Order: sequence, then structure tokens, then C-alpha cells
Amino acid sequence: MARRVGGVAKPMSDTQFERVLANTARLAVVAIGLVVALLALKEGQVFLAPVTLAVVTGLMFGPLADRLEAWGVPPALSAGIVVLTLIGLVLVGGALFSVPLSEWVDRAPAIWDKLQRELASWQGVLQSFGAVQEELSGIFGNSARMEVRVEDGNAVTSVALLAPSILAQFAIFLASLYFFVATRDHIRISVLTLCVSRRMRWRTAHMFRDVEQKVSRYLISITIINVGVGIVVSLIMWAIGMPSPLLWGALAAVLNYIPYVGMAVMWVILLAVGLGTRTGLEQILLPVGCYMVVNFLEGQLITPHFIGRAMTLNPFVIFLSITFWLWTWGPIGGVIAVPALLIAQSVLGHVVPSQPVRPRRPVRRTRDMSRREELLANAAQAIREQNDHEAEDEERKRERLQPPGGTAPSGVEPAHS
Repeated sequence: MARRVGGVAKPMSDTQFERVLANTARLAVVAIGLVVALLALKEGQVFLAPVTLAVVTGLMFGPLADRLEAWGVPPALSAGIVVLTLIGLVLVGGALFSVPLSEWVDRAPAIWDKLQRELASWQGVLQSFGAVQEELSGIFGNSARMEVRVEDGNAVTSVALLAPSILAQFAIFLASLYFFVATRDHIRISVLTLCVSRRMRWRTAHMFRDVEQKVSRYLISITIINVGVGIVVSLIMWAIGMPSPLLWGALAAVLNYIPYVGMAVMWVILLAVGLGTRTGLEQILLPVGCYMVVNFLEGQLITPHFIGRAMTLNPFVIFLSITFWLWTWGPIGGVIAVPALLIAQSVLGHVVPSQPVRPRRPVRRTRDMSRREELLANAAQAIREQNDHEAEDEERKRERLQPPGGTAPSGVEPAHS
């Protein structure tokens, strides 16, 4: 083996080669572990998804259980009250959806006929795509045409096959929620007893506190915001004459738990409903436009104000988390994506605590300087100070390595003539 130093290839020693092999082996083990973890999450969806959702929901209802226990209610009873409260909320939400949905199921054939008539106007565009496909097939020598096949399946049969799995996951969720809320203090104490040092116990206790506070605050705040979004959307849909305005408000509130993806799904639903029930391009796009305005105001003004900067996450990281969890666990993964990020942020913040960037000579904030510009200026100042400090250390090392004055480079006094 050889390595290139200063433009000249030099042989790599056995020790360096072994070190490279050892590092490669460690990376391979980590990669294999990640693949196994991904497969375990994917294959264990039936069990892991409802249990994880139960833990996240338990963190949300933790303050309610704490308040009940402070009034003298036993933990087992307070956990039962939490579960019954959640079941009541689910039943109320189901009642809000059931009546409007039944009406829309009855309207479905008429809406489908109108959608077909509206889509017929796109026939010319579709034929153009077909002509392009034929030309490309001729160029690449492939005479096979793209075909769309619709499988003949029975919806009732599919629902009947999925019902046991859904009921089993719901039962696992309720049982996990009850036992987690009832025994969360015992879980915390059991984990703390595994910590061997006082400092580790202190960090672990603060980690538990921060996780519960962040997740609970986020979910409660988002729930209040989503209820407000649902009310506003319902009023706007009623004002513009959309049928079943309560349904669209409730649907907007539920889908808003999944950032970005829920918003896109709501756009598609409102556009399809507009195409099937309204005439004229402006009338079709009006519900979507109104919802976009509400969603923009909620995402840019209301949510940052209520949640605060301390819980603000990078939008790109949120998108990656939502994409990953949707691929892994479907809709349940979309709900737990952001709480999972908050949990990971709290855990990493205590396991690997970060030090704020504070230069020795901070930059003074001027009247025209924003908070972000001040932070960037102080970070640049800290980097310059660090570079100057390293340069001074290097200079001192060179001075120590220099031979004393009047001596030869080898340290031997020169011969006198």
C-alpha cells in the first residue's frame, strides 16, 4: 500500500493500514446496525407504532395525570381517566366526521361524473403526452406502450381484512397508554437507578424533565392551534358557500398535525371537491386559496409565537423526519415525526451538551443589526480568536524547537578555527 505525501508516493506502514481497516470495519458495523434497525422498525410496525404513539400521547397527557395525582387520585385511576378522556375525544371527533362523510358518500357518484366531465377537457393534453410517448418509443426502439391497469378488488373485502389489524393496534395503543401513564414515575426511577454517578443521574433526571416538558408543550400548543385552524376554516368554507363546512374544518385540524404533508393533502382534497361541486375556475380555486392563506398565517405568525424559538426546528430536518416516519409507519409515523425530533433534541442536548459561542471580545450590537447578524458576527469573532490562539501556540512551539543562539542545528557547538 502507498500514500501520497507532498506529491511523492510513499509506502504505507502496516500500522497505518491496520488502522484504516479497523476504522472501515467499525463503519461497516455501524452501517449494518442501521440497516437492521430500519428493518426492525419496518417489520415491527404493528407493535412498535402504537406503543410509540402511546408514549408520545402519554407525554402530552402527563401534566393532566400529575394534576390529578396532586389532588390525591391514585396513579392507576388517573391513568384510567386519561384513557377515558382520550376515548371520549376520539368518539366526539368520529361523530363530527361521520354525519358529513355519510352525506359525501351519497354524493360520490354525482361528484365522480362531474370530475370525469371536467377532466375530459384535459383530453387534448393527455393525447399530446401519448404522442410524445409514441415518439420516444420509436426513438428508443421500444414498441411497448404504457398501460394503466385497475385491479378489480372488493373494497368491502379489503376493509374486512384490515379491520382486525387496526383493532389490534388500537387495543395495543390503549393498553400501552394506560400502563405508561400509570407507571411513568417507576420507569423514571428505574432508569435513574442504573446511573452509576451523581452527575449522570442529574443529567438523566433533567433529560426526562425536558423531554416531557417539550413534547407536552408542543402537542398541547399544536392541538390548540389546530382547533383554531379548524374553526377558522369551517367559518371561511361556510362563508364562501362550500357544503359541509364543519367537515373541512375538522379535516384541516387533523391533517395539520402532520406538517407540510397534511397541508398538501388538504390542498388536493379541496381542489377535488371544488372540481366536483363548483363551476368556473375562480370558484374552483377559491377554497384552496382561502385555506392557503389560513395555513400561511398559522405557519408564519401564530405557531412561531406560541411555540417559541426554543422549540423551533430546522424545516429541512422536519421534512426528512416526516418523510422517514411516513415511509416507516404510515400516518402514525407522520404524527410522531416532530415529537420524535424533540425527544432526540433533548436527549442529545444532555448527552452531548453544546457550549454557546462566546468570544472574549464580543461584537457590540448596533441599532441596525438584527439578532441573527449579532450571533453570526460573534461566531466569526470567536473563530478569529481561536485561529489567533492556535497561531500563537504554533509560534511558541517553533520557538521552543529552535536551537539556542551560537549552536549548530544538531545542538553541537561549532569547532573554532
